[in-house]
Amino acid sequence: MSTMRATTVSCPNCGRINRVPVAAEGRPKCGHCKQPLPWMVDAGDDDFTEVAGRADVPVVVDLWATWCGPCRMVSPALEKVATDLTGRIKLVKVDIDKNPRLSRRFEVQAVPTLLVLDQGETVARQAGAAPAPVLRQWVEQSITAREG
Repeated sequence: MSTMRATTVSCPNCGRINRVPVAAEGRPKCGHCKQPLPWMVDAGDDDFTEVAGRADVPVVVDLWATWCGPCRMVSPALEKVATDLTGRIKLVKVDIDKNPRLSRRFEVQAVPTLLVLDQGETVARQAGAAPAPVLRQWVEQSITAREG
């Protein structure tokens, strides 16, 4: 693994703060209580393949922009979904203004654009904001199709 960046996340089980690598094999677990941790990271043109394409869990990609009001509304909803589905998904956020190659690769025409990737391949796509329960249902349907 060449990307040694990490993010910090609070364990939903015990509350301890953990450092979680942005790219790693397996699924992150709390160093204290050993329970699964939510996996939420940023990625860009240079590290997206390593961060998202090689994950062994489904990856929810949030293609967003800083100037986008609906993007700011959907971000906390996606974080809630990632926390609710801890151990089952990885949330990867991509700022399209800073990462034009990814914007072109995924043919982003509106933001937010949300994707579910399975081993780097798009299995579901949705444009626009939605509340957390709707997003969770969409993600669960997408990953159930993958698991089933």
